[in-house]
Amino acid sequence: MIVFRLGRIRTPQGPGMVLLLPFIDSFQRVDLRTRAFNVPPCKLTSKDGAVLSVGADVQFRIWDPVLSVMTVKDLNTATRMTAQNAMTKALLKRPLREIQTEQLKISDQLLLEINDVTRAWGLEVDRVELAVEAVLQPPQDSPTGPSLDSTLQQLALHFLGGGLPSVAGGASPLGPADTLEMVSEAEPPAPHVGAGPSPKQPVAEGLLTALQPFLSEALVSQVGACYQFNVILPSGAQSVYFLDLTTGHGSIGHGVPDGIPDVVVEMAEADLRALLCRELRPLGAYMSGRLKVKGDLAVAMKLEAVLRALK
Repeated sequence: MIVFRLGRIRTPQGPGMVLLLPFIDSFQRVDLRTRAFNVPPCKLTSKDGAVLSVGADVQFRIWDPVLSVMTVKDLNTATRMTAQNAMTKALLKRPLREIQTEQLKISDQLLLEINDVTRAWGLEVDRVELAVEAVLQPPQDSPTGPSLDSTLQQLALHFLGGGLPSVAGGASPLGPADTLEMVSEAEPPAPHVGAGPSPKQPVAEGLLTALQPFLSEALVSQVGACYQFNVILPSGAQSVYFLDLTTGHGSIGHGVPDGIPDVVVEMAEADLRALLCRELRPLGAYMSGRLKVKGDLAVAMKLEAVLRALK
């Protein structure tokens, strides 16, 4: 028990019976036993671009009750924030593989970093145990990432390489002139010999139109939201599209939706292509700043269900 007499701190009293003078003494109890708390799992981005959910378990004890009362107002909250900040800074500097294989080493480093701060508060951390809950997105440079279904991949490549008439209707099969070719992003595609100039369909419009066959009542019941896409074209202009998954089988098209959208998403045309080709996840795009959201972030992350329907 820490006793203040007329505002002046006295020698710690107890345990046991302590005599206090009414109206003159005030006191504060301090628990010297070892206690524990957990840092709730939070989403972090590693050095190689992986998004993971990480938490920690921390055991601590108070070794100087006077310092614990005099130096910090809310000891528990301050210790939790210190542990969470130290964990975040340590993991942002490491790749995913190192985090998974060297958890004990990272935990020991966190123990030292937290104690450097908390010893001045009369508190000492005895143990830190790092816990990787889940890997939400693999590293961006990982060779084994989620692959796109061959049908959608061909559609995406075709829209990037040339126009495709009546894709949404799906009535006419690909003819001899409608050939698909693999286009290297590093080198410009070779020009078609003998092909006359024809207007190219915008990449964003073509890719979003290709989503129409994948819309269903099950997807509408799962998502139940209306999205507006503000796509920034390479020329700097902005093109607006909508994806309405609130009624029927859902609808998609050019322009603003009939009603007020639940979420407005703004991104570049190249990022939209990467998103639909599953080279980019919605959460990773948002955390990296490539996807800007106006509205409920939880509703925006339901776009993951739309991407899963493309498999």
